[in-house]
Amino acid sequence: MLPYIVVFICFVAAYLIGSCNSAIVVTRLLKHEDVRDFGSKNAGLTNVLRCFGKGPALVTLLADLLKGSLTIILIKMIVSAAGFEGDLMTIGYISGLCVMLGHVFPVYYGFKGGKGVLVTATVLLAIDIRTFAVVIPIFIIMLVITKYVSVSSITAAAAYPVVTFLLQYFVLHYELCTVLVHTGLVCISSFLIIYMHRANISRLKAGTENKFSFSKK
Repeated sequence: MLPYIVVFICFVAAYLIGSCNSAIVVTRLLKHEDVRDFGSKNAGLTNVLRCFGKGPALVTLLADLLKGSLTIILIKMIVSAAGFEGDLMTIGYISGLCVMLGHVFPVYYGFKGGKGVLVTATVLLAIDIRTFAVVIPIFIIMLVITKYVSVSSITAAAAYPVVTFLLQYFVLHYELCTVLVHTGLVCISSFLIIYMHRANISRLKAGTENKFSFSKK
């Protein structure tokens, strides 16, 4: 019973850690402003870069890297030490979803957070670097072609469950039940990312979406 109690506590902790929004914290500490009052109103890396520049954006990037990857690594270590004998990769996927839910719907900020793209990427880095190595290039290629972060994010999110299934079932030869569980958890994350981009989709249709640029000093 104890290992499962520890697992449940870890899931709750993952959500609470995810709720610590790096973009909001960084802009408040460095600029004494709330990033949600500027630009797209989104508490995410791209909006920090556009509205506050490369310095705060870099700090936000590093903080989200630590929040996503370290949380998953620590949780897997903790549940393993507690004697949990189940699939640690599944624990990683569930923990990652909890971190993302915290980031998108943070309890500390009135459940108004970011879109979860960067956090999902850093979580994936800690869960399955092989899938990460396929999905991230898809994002980069789409960004180079379209210059739209939103289009790149939506495309990568849509590809994420497909790549997960194909890689785990046909290349890594995991059991079908395990693959379906992992793919199902990934589908939830992907759906949330696309849903959180609904305003971007409307702007893309209207031709008013901003293109990505490093020009902000």
